[in-house]
Amino acid sequence: MSKCYLFIRSLIANLYFYPVMAVAFAVCIIIGLFSRKVMIKLWDKYLHRLIWGGMLKLCGITVEVRGKEYITPNVIFASKHESAFETYAYTDIIPNSVFVLKKELTYIPLFGWGQALYGMIPVDRGAGAKAMKGMVNEAKKRVADGRSIIIFPEGTRCKHGQVKGYKSGIVFLAENLDMPIVPVALNSDLVWSKASFIRKPGKVVFQFLPPMDVKDYAGKKEFMAELQNRIETACAKLG
Repeated sequence: MSKCYLFIRSLIANLYFYPVMAVAFAVCIIIGLFSRKVMIKLWDKYLHRLIWGGMLKLCGITVEVRGKEYITPNVIFASKHESAFETYAYTDIIPNSVFVLKKELTYIPLFGWGQALYGMIPVDRGAGAKAMKGMVNEAKKRVADGRSIIIFPEGTRCKHGQVKGYKSGIVFLAENLDMPIVPVALNSDLVWSKASFIRKPGKVVFQFLPPMDVKDYAGKKEFMAELQNRIETACAKLG
């Protein structure tokens, strides 16, 4: 595939994706001010499928989900984060799910406002223990509403094969919610790289791994080391 063809294809896909998504967010924000339930249903069942499905077809990207038996209620999903790709894809893979994300993202016009109304869990990283308690309180509310929690332990996107350090906030969340953690490996950077305009055709694999219980480990460090090992080992096999 020539670079020119790939550029034109990416251009068409991006010109479809971002403007249509912006309009969809605007519609959802207006509706969400009156009813969050209606907004969530509209986004999940109709608007997201239209936007995301069209984008995948234009880019020539397919998604494969492995380990579907581990996608169950009452668990926390600890996902590798390589690209913005998974933040969109998870709406299809784990219905009615929400992310733990940095508070600053909710300030972004349209995108951030829509995330906040949808029910994402913002965390003020500079607030220390207060932020952790707030995260747990909000997570409990989402779980009570039947929603799944997704957290990116590294807190930022990484190139495929890169590790930026797993943070132990997920242990605090799991202990307070009394839930096991399902690790998730993926390879989205290979087709949808961070800060890249180009969208490469190919397959993105989401590998869900057997659940882990914090109580089965001697301490936080041991658990985090094993969580990182399982996710990174699985990611390496998807390269």
